[in-house]
Amino acid sequence: MPKRKTKKTAAKRFKITGTGKVKRSKAYKSHILTTKTHKRKRGLRKAGLVSKTQSKTIKELLQA
Repeated sequence: MPKRKTKKTAAKRFKITGTGKVKRSKAYKSHILTTKTHKRKRGLRKAGLVSKTQSKTIKELLQA
C-alpha cells in the first residue's frame, strides 16, 4: 500500500483542537472592509468551528 498524503489545501485552512474538533478561520475578512462595522470585523477575527457533519470529511483530508 502506498502512503497516504495529506491534502495540503486542507492543512493550510484547518487545525485539529486538543479535544478533536476542527478549527477554521471565518470568511468575509479579506476585502471591502470599509463598509463593514468595527463590531462585525472584530467578530471575524475569532476562529470558528466546523460543523460535526463536515468534520469527519476534513479529518480524512488531514490524515497522512
